[in-house]
Amino acid sequence: MSDDSSLLVVGAHPDDCSIKAGGIAAKYVGDGRDVTFLSVTDGSAGHQEMGRTKLADRRRRETQAVAKHLGIEYDVFDLPDGELEPSLDNRRKLIRYVREVDPDLVLGPRPNDYHPDHRYTAQLLQDAAYSLIVPNVCPDTDALAENPVFGYVADHFQKPAPFEPDVVLDVSDVVEAKIDALHCHESQMYEWLPYTFGELDSVPDEADDRREWLANDGLAHLTANTEMNVADRFRDELRERYGAAEGDAVDHAEAVEISEYGAPLTEERRERLFFF
Repeated sequence: MSDDSSLLVVGAHPDDCSIKAGGIAAKYVGDGRDVTFLSVTDGSAGHQEMGRTKLADRRRRETQAVAKHLGIEYDVFDLPDGELEPSLDNRRKLIRYVREVDPDLVLGPRPNDYHPDHRYTAQLLQDAAYSLIVPNVCPDTDALAENPVFGYVADHFQKPAPFEPDVVLDVSDVVEAKIDALHCHESQMYEWLPYTFGELDSVPDEADDRREWLANDGLAHLTANTEMNVADRFRDELRERYGAAEGDAVDHAEAVEISEYGAPLTEERRERLFFF
């Protein structure tokens, strides 16, 4: 029988959750657990040709395709991409949302990052964490009985402190589901991100060819630029978790650094939340 622990992944933009935690989400769903993705902004800035209104609509449709493919809930806040602020109003918005979802594990970005939306999403999560259990904060929603565990998804930034994983997870057996989720983010995987990587000319025109490209060259570019797959980077940690032979065989991994602002990662919670 599966555990009923639930997962909330929070990203600044509609593709962030799929890139950094699509495998973890697929493992949760495969175990019969509830998963919710949240994009804090509407993603309306991330394109080299399309304007904000059409792009926001398109990216919202892409999130619903991800929700269908992964079997999750996917919500998008109506906040403009590139203009996120760690304001009191946005903190309250996030507190109310997390209380409604009531997750056991919350994953999101770290506060040191190149993109201000990523940084401020992280700050909003940190600022919301303790307040989730305080009844007099946002009293129009019920306070949680206990704080969820908060964790950071992997990145490559070194200052002021590098990402240090507390858990490195083998998601090789669900990588196809993760790629299917990424394939839904067409505006990003085949247009905007290749444009920013200088690889737009290499993207195939046909959908099937694009999916194959994404699983190979596209995946390599994403990993190099976003730390989407950290198997090689944290090989020693994989060997320690799964044993030498199995750790060496891991092709695709995702990692989590536990935040000090949520519930502590006890051994019981570690086994329950990171069960694979």
